[in-house]
Amino acid sequence: MSQHPLPDHLHLDTLAVREAVDKSQYGENSEALYLTSSFTQPDCETAARRFSGEQDGYIYSRFTNPTTDSMERRLAALEGAEACIGTASGMAAVLLLCMGLLKSGDHVVCSRSVFGSTMKLLGSEFGKFGVTTSFVSQTDLVEWKNAITPNTKLLFAETPTNPLTEVCDIRALADIAHAAGALLAVDNCFCTPALQRPIDLGADIVVHSGTKYLDGQGRVIAGALCGSHELITKTFIPVMRSAGMSLSPFNAWVVLKGLETLGIRMEAQCQRALEMAKWLEAHPKVARVYYPGLPSHPQHELAMKQQSGKGGAVVAFDVHGSTSAEGRKNAFHVIDSTRLMSVTANLGDVKTIITQPASTSHGRLTEEQRLAAGIQQHLIRVAVGLEHLDDLKADLSRGLDTL
Repeated sequence: MSQHPLPDHLHLDTLAVREAVDKSQYGENSEALYLTSSFTQPDCETAARRFSGEQDGYIYSRFTNPTTDSMERRLAALEGAEACIGTASGMAAVLLLCMGLLKSGDHVVCSRSVFGSTMKLLGSEFGKFGVTTSFVSQTDLVEWKNAITPNTKLLFAETPTNPLTEVCDIRALADIAHAAGALLAVDNCFCTPALQRPIDLGADIVVHSGTKYLDGQGRVIAGALCGSHELITKTFIPVMRSAGMSLSPFNAWVVLKGLETLGIRMEAQCQRALEMAKWLEAHPKVARVYYPGLPSHPQHELAMKQQSGKGGAVVAFDVHGSTSAEGRKNAFHVIDSTRLMSVTANLGDVKTIITQPASTSHGRLTEEQRLAAGIQQHLIRVAVGLEHLDDLKADLSRGLDTL
């Protein structure tokens, strides 16, 4: 059937709803879900050309599928990237990134405040294969510069970080990376392209856990890398064909549908998070609040500039505790006293989630690594959802008011 291409220069809210592969001959309005492992070919010659890459066409869903293609095109458009590749999870995206770019003898500079599994993957797993990683302060540009070596191939940061919401200067890190002949990868999980587009600020690759805000309702595991057409097609797709950290078409379809409401969800969740952060900052049982939307946040000005004037939907805070054991006990008390919030280590859901990072998301790190990353026992992280704010305050008050 005849189809019109999308007009140029569309707004992000429009791309989030409309960017996709062409409709099938049936003219479906909601993008189709192609649950098939393989695709038939009209003849041997066409099959040969498609398998060799000489001709476009769908072959095998490990690396080519129309539903996954729609999700990739939509996310790339939102990020302002030329291309995107979906992966089985956010950590699979980090794995694909490293497998595609690094070899034995290469060096990575990474923020020491990134997600715990990312630290383990870079510091331990890739260390087995001769890749070295220097972990530096998220916010100290001098440390990033001083860590560069002749073998540095990649700088990796997430901003804001999980869970302390530290914000790095993406443009400054891009300049440092490019001056050293390296690439900058930015994990944009907390902000999503609804708030922040790292490629516009000089980043080469954007990393996503689609499990979080891209899906938005805690339904599937998914990940993605966004970057230049050359990086995606020549570096990452060949690794995907061999290693198979593939995104399933069903999960791709769920994320594709989630992207349609990304902008309005982020707007509403950010507003609730800001109000919660203000309330927590004034609570007598709270020692400190970590939220980029607060003027008290050390990188508040930078965050407002990079993140479209919004602080995101994740708030972290310290409860009082004179010792590590007391801090852990008090954090557990607050979390266990909730009746509404979900006690789980995910984030990005429309349901508000609460967790103690030291024993969950960063539980596999050594105590030394946790302390270096600023993860104390009295720290609590709340990923704010779409419930009424008064109900969320009342839920936290059960524990805070009885400390």
